[in-house]
Amino acid sequence: MKATALSVILALTAVVRAVEPLTESPRLLARGESTAGSLAPDVKLTDIEGRASSLRSLASKQKALVVAFTSPTCPLSAKLLPTLAAVEKEFAGSTAFLYVNPTASDKPDAIRASAQQHGLKGAMIHDKDCTLAAALQATTTTEAFVLDATGTIIYRGAVDDQYGIGYAQDAPRNEWLRDAIRATVAGQRPRITATTAPGCALALPDKKPAAPVAVTWNGRIARIVQTNCQECHRTGGIAPFPLETLEDAVSHAGMMKKALNKGLMPPWFAAAQPGVMHSPFANDRSLTATDKADLLAWLDSSKPAGDSKDAPLPRQWPDAEWAIGKPDAIWEIPEPVDVKATGKMGYIHRQIVTQLTEDRWVQSFQVLPSQRAVVHHVLVFAMQPDKDGKVRVTDGNNFFAAYVPGSGTVHYPAGYAKRLPKGTVLMFQLHYTPNGTATQDRTRLGVVFAKEPPRYEVQVAAAGNHRILIPAGADNHEEKGTLPVLFDARILSFMPHMHVRGKAFRYDLVTPDNQRRTVLDVPRYDFNWQILYRLAEPLTAPVGSRLEVTALYDNSTNNPANPDPAKVVHWGEQTDDEMLLGYIEYVNPAQNPSLATAGSPADEPVLLTAKSLGILGKRLDKDGDGRISKDEAGPAFAALFAQLDTNADGYVTADESKEALRRAASRRKS
Repeated sequence: MKATALSVILALTAVVRAVEPLTESPRLLARGESTAGSLAPDVKLTDIEGRASSLRSLASKQKALVVAFTSPTCPLSAKLLPTLAAVEKEFAGSTAFLYVNPTASDKPDAIRASAQQHGLKGAMIHDKDCTLAAALQATTTTEAFVLDATGTIIYRGAVDDQYGIGYAQDAPRNEWLRDAIRATVAGQRPRITATTAPGCALALPDKKPAAPVAVTWNGRIARIVQTNCQECHRTGGIAPFPLETLEDAVSHAGMMKKALNKGLMPPWFAAAQPGVMHSPFANDRSLTATDKADLLAWLDSSKPAGDSKDAPLPRQWPDAEWAIGKPDAIWEIPEPVDVKATGKMGYIHRQIVTQLTEDRWVQSFQVLPSQRAVVHHVLVFAMQPDKDGKVRVTDGNNFFAAYVPGSGTVHYPAGYAKRLPKGTVLMFQLHYTPNGTATQDRTRLGVVFAKEPPRYEVQVAAAGNHRILIPAGADNHEEKGTLPVLFDARILSFMPHMHVRGKAFRYDLVTPDNQRRTVLDVPRYDFNWQILYRLAEPLTAPVGSRLEVTALYDNSTNNPANPDPAKVVHWGEQTDDEMLLGYIEYVNPAQNPSLATAGSPADEPVLLTAKSLGILGKRLDKDGDGRISKDEAGPAFAALFAQLDTNADGYVTADESKEALRRAASRRKS
C-alpha cells in the first residue's frame, strides 16, 4: 500500500514538473538553429528622419553594426533601453547602432521621445511593414543582431539575461551582446553566437522574402566553411589541410564531398529527436539541411567564386594558446611522452599532485596537448589519495576534463563551477595515434578559478557496467547500464564512452511513472570523437527516475577497427578491451555552495532525504539483507557510503541512514 501511494505521489510530481513554466529566460541556440554566420540581405532603409541607406552600407562604416529591435509599447523592450544606451556609449568608437521598431501602431513621436529619454544616438527606423524584421528573421522586440563590416551576422539573440518573461535580476549574469561586439571588433567570433530573446513576439506578415544570397564562394560557401570547418581546418589547426581560401576548397573538393555524404564532417553524431523542433544541444555541430545542400551543390558545380564585394572577412584566431584566457593554474604532465612514428599505442597514464591547500572552484578549463596532431583524446580525473596515499579511478564522480580534436575547452556559465578539492591528484589518461613521424607530447591542463563560490556545483556521475561480456564474432551485441536518480537533478551534458568495438550508444530517462524518453541517441558511435554533448537547457530528472544507457558493440570481422574478432571481450582500460560508461554532468539545485561555510549543510551528502535514501536502499540492496555493503554501493556511491558508514564496518544499515537524516535535518535548522 505504501509503495503504491509513493508511486502515485512521484508520478503526480513528474506531471506537475512537465507543465510549461510561466517564466521564460534566454535559451542558447545551436549552431544550425539561427542565421548566425550567414550574410545578411542588403535591405534598403529609411530612418524616421527621412534619411535613406541600406543595411550593408551602414555595416561597412564601422567594425561592427548593432541592429536592436525595440518598441516603447513592449515592457521588456523598454527595460532594456538603459542597457542599450550604455552599450552604445561603451562601443561608440568602433560600432554603429541601428534601432528598429517593428510595431506598426507605435507613433513616431513616441519612438523619438523614447530615444531622447535614454540618450540613444543611433539611427531609428519605424519598420511598419516589417521589411527589415522579415529579412533578418527577427522574432521579438528585444532581439539584437551584430553584423561585421561585410554584413555577416556574427551574433543574434538577447542583449543579456537580466530580464525575461516573469522575472528580473539586479544585474545580468551573461552579457551576450557586449561579448559579441568585443569579439567582432577584434575580428573574432564570440563564444555564444545565438540565443532566444524573450520579449514581445513578432507576427511577421507573409511577404516576398529578400533575394537569396548567391551560392558562390564569396556569397555563401565561404561563410558555411568559416562557421563549420575552420575551427580545425586552418593554418595551424589540427586538421590535415586548411579550408581558408577558394583554392583550398577547390583542391580538396573531393574529400569534402565524401566526408559530407558519409556524415563524417562536421563531427556530430547525435541523432535528431523525433518531434523536437530545436536541437537540445548548445554545441550541436551538424549542418542544416539547407547549408549541406548548398555546399554539396557548389562542390558539384564549377565552384564559382562570385562577387568579391560579398566576401566575408577572414576569420581571426586568438594568438594566445589558451582559449580560456590566462589560466590561474597550469598543471603539466611531469615528463614528455614519446610517441612513436608508426603502429598503435596503448593508454598512457601520468599523475600530477596539484599541491592545492584549499578547495577551489573552477569556472573554465582547457586540456592542451603540445602535439595535437598525434593526440587522439585525453581524459583527466581528479582523485583523492586513500589512507595509503594511493589513488584510483572510479566509475564516474572523479572524471574532471577531456580533450578530443577540436574540443578541449569548457566554460561554465555564471553561477556554475566544478569543485577541485584540496590535495587533489590529477590522473591524465592519454591516447596517442602515431602519424608517421616520431615526436614527444607534454599535455597541460589550465584552469580559471571562479571569483566566488557558485550557485550550483557541477558534478559528474556515470551509468556504467563493469560486467560486460561481448562474445567473439558478435556484430550487434547489446549491453546496458543504469544510474538511479536519488534527488531532483538537473543534467547539463552527456558523454558516452566505449572503445573501438563501440557501435551505438543511447541514453534514456525513465521517470517515476515509467515514462521513457530518449535524451541522447548516437546511432553511429565513433571512438575517434569522444564528444561531450552539452545541453542548451538543463534536463530535469526528478527523484525516483533512472538513467538507462544502452550500448551496441561490433566484435565481428566487419569492424575494421576490431583488434581481434576471435576474442571474448570484457571490461578493461586499454583500447583492445571495452568499456561502457555513460558520463553525465549534473547539478543538485537544493545545494548552494555560495551559502556554505565549513561544516554547513552544503557539506552534507547530496542524497540525504528520506525519499532518496529509500530509493537508494531498494536499488542497491541486491541481496535483500536490509543493509548495503561497500560492493553493493559500488564506486559511483563510494563518497556517500563513506559518510553513512559511521562505524566503518563496511555496511550501511537502516539505523545509520536514520542517524544521517537526523544530522542533516538538525544542521539545516541551524
